[in-house]
Amino acid sequence: MLLADEKVAFLEELRQSVRAVCKAFSDTYWREIDEHQAYPTEFVKALTDAGFLAALIPEEYGGSGLGITEASVILEEINRSGGNSGACHAQMYTMGTILRHGSDNQKRMYLPKIADGSLRLQAFGVTEPNTGTDTTNLKTTAVRQGDHYIVNGQKVFISRTEHSDLMILLVRTTPVEQVTKKSEGLSVLLVDLREAVGNGLEIRPIKTMMNHSTTELFIENLKVPVENLIGEEGKGFRYILDGMNAERILIASECIGDGRWFIERATNYANDRVIFNRPISQNQGIQFPIARAFINIEAADLMRVKAAQLFDEGKSCGAEANMSKLLAADASWEAANVTLQTHGGYGFATEYDIERKFKETRLYQVAPISTNLILSFVGEHVLKMPKSY
Repeated sequence: MLLADEKVAFLEELRQSVRAVCKAFSDTYWREIDEHQAYPTEFVKALTDAGFLAALIPEEYGGSGLGITEASVILEEINRSGGNSGACHAQMYTMGTILRHGSDNQKRMYLPKIADGSLRLQAFGVTEPNTGTDTTNLKTTAVRQGDHYIVNGQKVFISRTEHSDLMILLVRTTPVEQVTKKSEGLSVLLVDLREAVGNGLEIRPIKTMMNHSTTELFIENLKVPVENLIGEEGKGFRYILDGMNAERILIASECIGDGRWFIERATNYANDRVIFNRPISQNQGIQFPIARAFINIEAADLMRVKAAQLFDEGKSCGAEANMSKLLAADASWEAANVTLQTHGGYGFATEYDIERKFKETRLYQVAPISTNLILSFVGEHVLKMPKSY
């Protein structure tokens, strides 16, 4: 499955445009952001002003109307530049829940403002402390009282809540004992964080290994207008799943960007570093691991391209999207390890940026879905083995 020449040319032009924006944000910028556990406000604004975060929003709502293929290239190039698109990637694809399942009024009200950056929709409230990826057993409830839902519960590892204006929140509106299947009775609410914080919603930051702006949410008698229900009540689980393939492909692209950044750093360092009167890249013990990591990144990229093309053509791509995420996450982690090993002690020094990117790319073995769950998906749904959990 190959891209047409015109598409290849457009994607290369897009890559150059993203690189031009990212060039203004040096390693020093990202190092300082990481050191202070800060949010890259200036960087996110630059991406917004350039229109990159509105890539998937249709033109009628102020976006670029591009496909997943183009969006994946944008995120890849951000990470390839040494940046961290995890700071803003959800702004690009979380709005898909509104776009595909929201009312006409919701689309008109929110999408243009998300496109121009005047509203930030980066928070995606699904994971809970006691359920993790067992989403259908989540405990956060929403009970309708008149023209509002009263929401109670807790969420954890919800990233960028402190830097968002809106949040997509998955809740149970019908008790699990009253539904035929556990996947029924879940609903999606759009929460205005500007009104919710201090009025039933408490946000507590979680310090993590990497700078990921993640939080824990405590929700007590939070009132959410019924008009903020997205789609039909009780069908929220399907709406959430609907956006998973896009998320898998885009995260895979970030891993590929990371991998290419690592390979470049490892190769350059190995060629420049002279020990025993020869560059260390001349040693097969250094050269072969870098070459293998490069090969695996290129292979993962092919699956990413295939998955993105299928998605953009409206074809089934669940297997390809999941496999692209697993392959890319594994390849970027391999490249990270190789690069750290190549740098030796210097790899642990913050001034080389290896340890920062090392931490960032390790996340994707776990989030937004564990690689083990992808193996379970492929085993059950592709290879038709019994469900393993």
